[in-house]
Amino acid sequence: MHDVMEPIFSAWESFYVIVGSSAAALTGLQFVVMALVADTRARSTPETIDAFGTPTVVHFCSALLVSAVLSAPWHTPSSVTLIFGVTGIAGLFYCFLVTRRAHRQTGYEPVFEDWIWHVALPFAAYAMLLVAALSLRLHLTGSLFAIAAVALLLLFIGIHNSWDSVTFIVARQAEARQAETRKADEKPKEDEKPAAGSQ
Repeated sequence: MHDVMEPIFSAWESFYVIVGSSAAALTGLQFVVMALVADTRARSTPETIDAFGTPTVVHFCSALLVSAVLSAPWHTPSSVTLIFGVTGIAGLFYCFLVTRRAHRQTGYEPVFEDWIWHVALPFAAYAMLLVAALSLRLHLTGSLFAIAAVALLLLFIGIHNSWDSVTFIVARQAEARQAETRKADEKPKEDEKPAAGSQ
């Protein structure tokens, strides 16, 4: 089995080096997002961050885990099956937890697109990972392609959600600045009213 496993796993080495490196680097993007959240006047609560910010880091870390596991020199698929099986189950449980947090938080009203990218697609990714892990012994090549698709999907989910958070925060900041500008423009007019009335 070792002679069969080694060339098949090694064929994916470059792919997982790229995916794993990207996932590790893009995790830093969430630190930028959190810095923007701290600087903005937009209302953000720990519950909102737990529902929409933390899952992005989890998905990046899952893509990194998949890449690291399949870059290791495994002799048999048994260990890989166990690791990915546990990861798939944990991911599915986490998706239910994120859904619950998204419903309970009051800092932001999720739209349909949010449910797709924050709940549905991650759920599909972790479910696919679990199925691929269970079928790894019977359909090695097909399962490896499915796991590769999961790694890419988790990476794309993280990128989309990070960008979505940044654009939301920037839009909120722009709205706040426009509101302040309007108030500043209206204030002199209000100050002029008593003077006009006294004449």
